[in-house]
Amino acid sequence: MLFPGSRHTFTEGRVDDADRAFLTDRAPFRFKALPDNRVHLVVQGDTLFGVAGRYFQPLERPAGYWWVLADFQPHPIHDPTIALVAGSVLIVPSVRTLLEDILGEQRRTEAQI
Repeated sequence: MLFPGSRHTFTEGRVDDADRAFLTDRAPFRFKALPDNRVHLVVQGDTLFGVAGRYFQPLERPAGYWWVLADFQPHPIHDPTIALVAGSVLIVPSVRTLLEDILGEQRRTEAQI
């Protein structure tokens, strides 16, 4: 079972003609200029995991939403293993945006169409 905030919520498990299991691609939730976005100035040692844990703290397993930060940037972060550059900026969506828009039922339904 996936944890409710998994990025794989928006993928589908399939089996190809050679009987190999795979996940379909997911459509990432891209950056939107919203009034409740926050700006995080990256400091030495910051990671997507740690920043997500800080800003999404009211949620269960907040650091697990690192993928939201990666997807939500004006220039998405395609490789989350690359160190964040101190002095750069991350745009952080609000918890409301995360719950209602990014993880919302409407988006989940649209992803399955």
